[in-house]
Amino acid sequence: MAEARIQGSTAHEIADSIRALIASGMLAPGESLPTVRGLADRLGVNRNTVAAAYRALARAGAVESRGRGGTVVTEPLRTEEEGFAAETVLRDLGSGNPDPDLLPLPVLAEVDLRTPALYGDALIDEGLRAWATAWLEEAEPGRPFELSVTSGAVDALERLLVASLAHGDVVGLEDPCFLSSINVVRLGGYRPVGIPLDDEGMTVAGLRAAIDAGARTVVCTPRAHNPTGISLTPARAAELRAVFAEAPHVLIIEDDHYSLLSRRPYHSVIPEGHPRWALVRSMSKFLGPDLRLALLASDADTAAQLRTRLSPGKTWVSRILQRVAVGMLDHPETPAALERAGAHYAERGDALRALLRERGITVRGDDGLNVWVECGVDARSVSEAMMRRGWLVRTGGGFLLEPDEASPQIRLTAHTLDDAELRTLADDLRAAIDDARRR
Repeated sequence: MAEARIQGSTAHEIADSIRALIASGMLAPGESLPTVRGLADRLGVNRNTVAAAYRALARAGAVESRGRGGTVVTEPLRTEEEGFAAETVLRDLGSGNPDPDLLPLPVLAEVDLRTPALYGDALIDEGLRAWATAWLEEAEPGRPFELSVTSGAVDALERLLVASLAHGDVVGLEDPCFLSSINVVRLGGYRPVGIPLDDEGMTVAGLRAAIDAGARTVVCTPRAHNPTGISLTPARAAELRAVFAEAPHVLIIEDDHYSLLSRRPYHSVIPEGHPRWALVRSMSKFLGPDLRLALLASDADTAAQLRTRLSPGKTWVSRILQRVAVGMLDHPETPAALERAGAHYAERGDALRALLRERGITVRGDDGLNVWVECGVDARSVSEAMMRRGWLVRTGGGFLLEPDEASPQIRLTAHTLDDAELRTLADDLRAAIDDARRR
């Protein structure tokens, strides 16, 4: 038996021995490890030594504790990412990317980067601080906050979770959910609990269930939810605030990733006086994904925890990037460029949703870069049929907290298509769904 091969006298040696058995295939996913008492007795070590080895393996994601069900080897974690499919000859509608032609990149030539930033300098560029503070005060009028800058929204989420949670803590996530949020929670060793969405956003019953299940952090997208495009209504936001008001221990993270491009108003779910909260606004969608910058407003305690992970000499965000960002944001041509981009994405999304509805296809949401389609049939079959017609689409199963390859949804990123191409896409999707249903 493989468990008889586990060796070691320290927690580190025992953990390494088990990892070697997993890597060799001698311990397979789903297989149980010996009890702490049984392995400690066999190796002649203290039970705390074995327990420490098992905790280290759990933190690394190699095993998981199932309470009375023991400790079992986990399946290798598979993650999905946004981006173009490499070397495809198909028209890629699964990327989730903004249109590079609509990013305000030409203004970069006028950004002044001559003054160097050194160790010990302020973490946040003063120009960016002034711009961001005014912008975030508009979103959270009257709510005191401290500003942080991170290397994108995913970096912000990861740092917030590390600063506030322990391994195995429960995180409430929308279901379906943004791919990177799923990956951050799973790779960090936290336990995701799904909160369903309806046409008004995160459901009240789902939020209550997540908090009852022990969620210490909840991540909510107030508008242009990825992948569905759903935005919170004022009434739903008020209902969610009432639920959060009864749970002051919960860290509320709002991921307002689409912000300046959104056609929908921002409705916060953070109750007045809530002690633990953070609003994250990425610049990836409107200044460009490669800028790797996000602004984060939060309560003072959360900001203090973040500062320990964003200090000079460790992993602060480059002041050069910060100056690039504020130079782009302050440029007189940028507001018009952002208005054009937001209007274009909205018009293309609305046009595609209308065409699909005309053909009897159910779609959800009304904002963002993507269109979420309910096919009513296994999306894998629809995807295969679309490939035969020259389209590459993204199936929706990967966006679910419990990945389901047979899920009936697909996500389309089609804002670069003209009117004729959108009509062809809608016709082809109708035919593909019919083909899948016949099969």
